[in-house]
Amino acid sequence: MTHILTPVLTDNWDQDRSWTLAAYEDRGGYSAARNALTMAPDDIISAVKDSGLRGRGGAGFPTGMKWGFIPQDNPKPKYLVVNADESEPGTCKDIPLMMASPHTLVEGVIISSYAIRANHAFIYIRGEVLHVIRRVQRAVQEAYLAGHLGKNIHGSGYDLDIVVHAGAGAYICGEETALLEGLEGRRGQPRLRPPFPAVAGLYASPTVINNVESIASVPSIIGNGADWFASMGTEKSKGFGIFSLSGHVTRPGQYEAPLGITLRQLIELAGGMREGHELKFWTPGGSSTPLLTPEHLDVPLDFEGVGAAGSMLGTRALQLFDETTCVVRAVLRWTEFYKHESCGKCTPCREGTWWLVQTLARLEDGEGSEADLDMLLDQCDNILGRSFCALGDGATSPISSSIKYFRDEYLAHLEHGGCPFDPAASTVFATTGATA
Repeated sequence: MTHILTPVLTDNWDQDRSWTLAAYEDRGGYSAARNALTMAPDDIISAVKDSGLRGRGGAGFPTGMKWGFIPQDNPKPKYLVVNADESEPGTCKDIPLMMASPHTLVEGVIISSYAIRANHAFIYIRGEVLHVIRRVQRAVQEAYLAGHLGKNIHGSGYDLDIVVHAGAGAYICGEETALLEGLEGRRGQPRLRPPFPAVAGLYASPTVINNVESIASVPSIIGNGADWFASMGTEKSKGFGIFSLSGHVTRPGQYEAPLGITLRQLIELAGGMREGHELKFWTPGGSSTPLLTPEHLDVPLDFEGVGAAGSMLGTRALQLFDETTCVVRAVLRWTEFYKHESCGKCTPCREGTWWLVQTLARLEDGEGSEADLDMLLDQCDNILGRSFCALGDGATSPISSSIKYFRDEYLAHLEHGGCPFDPAASTVFATTGATA
């Protein structure tokens, strides 16, 4: 099975002091940036388009197409903003990437900024991960000292400055326009669109906002060619990606593989589920994506395959839960997170997530009736598609999908007057359809 692993972004993670400039350049680091600076910016955009790279932050929008939206006839400055505000429950790929190989990101920023004709770039990092902020700051400093950043980079005539910005710790700032608000010193809240960031983004200027992994993938595309990147993955989901396995697996961690790999293959690579237990449910892209069950083990993990299964690939945060986990309790904890992190700007999310928590908490305590499940779904319907940003939609996903697949477990809570899970026996009563 190991032949399906594709170490590109993770290729140097096991290198001694891989985060240093010396270690990165020993493996050919910054050669792609030097090559890119000899190319026409439009040729770089074309290469990224031809590669089929799609955004690795969850939405899956074609990266090269997003770059092409920047109006070059606009006299205002152009900006590149890297979204490193990784806060989704279960998502843990960008932080390890920045810790193990921050220069991969910095080199990607140089190439991407040059392509869109930006002379200023910002890396917006979640404020709680101070160790990551310091590591990326040091990598940027090393790049300046080596002449990879600053004025007239390597005699190309191109100038670039990078600012590493620490966010204040709000999940909502993972939404790109709320991130821009935070960068400008205001409270993180989504903006009304249009205008879109490509036209009026940071400081009302044309702005490209990309995820860490999206930008970090660019040096390998320039270094190896668009055809090389496009040769991996599936027809519509090209390339490779980091799959984060967490939860009840033998060896949780980061597994880099071509898009289209299945969860069954990833579980095998991770040593299987923990001994004596079986998979009960899982999330393909973090807690804001509809959960799936063992019947979906062979679904291709690409944007189209997961979408056809009724969920979203998202950030490829694969959280795996075995039969000892109470679905209702897990969904309640996620919903409490979304309620807490709502920015409060729109009524459906601000009020809706509060009511979702109230209803779920009652059900977990075994109070209410089966009619409350229908009321819960009705609450989800009144939030879905009506909130200002995707946070409200994401809050409904685990609820509606869990009722779809585990309605009997919700009813078991009502039947037993509380959670039917028995920690002493490590089992769930037969009414839920799952046993240890």
